[in-house]
Amino acid sequence: LYTRSKKRGNVDRILGIFVQHGADERILVDAHPHIGSDKLPRVIAAMRETIIRCGGEVRFGCRVNRLIVDNETVTGVTCADGSEFKGPVILATGHSARDVYEMLNAQQIAIEAKGIAVGVRLEHPQHLIDQIQYHSPAGRGDYLPAAEYNFVTQVDGRGVYSFCMCPGGLVVPAASGPGQLVVNGMSPSLRNSHWANSGMVVELRPEDVEGSSPLRMMHYQERLERICHEQAGHTQVAGAQRMKDFVEGKPSQLIPPSSYAPGLQPSRLDQWLPEEIAGRLRKAFTVFGRSAKGFLTNQAIVIGVETRTSSPVRVPRDAESLCHIHVRGLYPCGEGAGYAGGIVSAAIDGERCAQSLAEELESEQQ
Repeated sequence: LYTRSKKRGNVDRILGIFVQHGADERILVDAHPHIGSDKLPRVIAAMRETIIRCGGEVRFGCRVNRLIVDNETVTGVTCADGSEFKGPVILATGHSARDVYEMLNAQQIAIEAKGIAVGVRLEHPQHLIDQIQYHSPAGRGDYLPAAEYNFVTQVDGRGVYSFCMCPGGLVVPAASGPGQLVVNGMSPSLRNSHWANSGMVVELRPEDVEGSSPLRMMHYQERLERICHEQAGHTQVAGAQRMKDFVEGKPSQLIPPSSYAPGLQPSRLDQWLPEEIAGRLRKAFTVFGRSAKGFLTNQAIVIGVETRTSSPVRVPRDAESLCHIHVRGLYPCGEGAGYAGGIVSAAIDGERCAQSLAEELESEQQ
């Protein structure tokens, strides 16, 4: 739940809402608050019940496949089952709703390519990270928390950095459709697994990818996920390589134990990842290994691929009204629209969009 987005709104208010719906009160005071991926579903379910109790409706299995647009104003949505819902639309999809991006493009609703970051999941034994970060051969002992890390550097004009670091965490499959292999990370509330993982990703800007389509960054993600799936024999058994072997361009004959439940198989990520990604990762890992002795090691493994760091599309909106710049009645919101980078910043943006829409409806009634 960590965020630097205080300039966007009240972080404490968002954390308070989580606590009201079942999150541990410690998130109100912790420097890096954490609910736990094992506990978050119950918190979200409680939020859903609050919405329903206050008069809202929640519909499952109801896929929006078209915006109803009348005279450059969104007046509702049409769903796959033929049902329609009338009124202004807050578009808050999350960053993997690729069918929605395709829908917007097909309906000629202005969208634009946005920079993303692409790379791998890097997994170490948690005890090794504890030894490095606490500068102690004994690790963290009985009372200190599982150690975290944060790395960033510049390689050939692009940022390379750790993302979504999960101490005592798990690497998990995160594909959202067929023909994809994507990995992500999570930490249970106790952060008590034997492993630490993070996304290690390379910055990609729209000018780095050929073409002019506003969906070209999304298509780049899709191509990489499809290649990864093919390398895995069209399964979710992810390809992996020891970290030092990856840097030195060597095959890994054996892969150490991992938290990734579907299983791992040796794979030459150093060869099949695009060179703009693999080459920068190799150089960055060398830099990180110099700054943290023991970090660059064959006890660690790189797992492919990590592509879902942020939305590949931005849905442009007016800075003041938060309404789409060309189409009235449409409020692009949160990570999926390119205006947030995590749970808290997306929640803040959601409140802002709801408030802006409420003010617009009130002015119309007057």
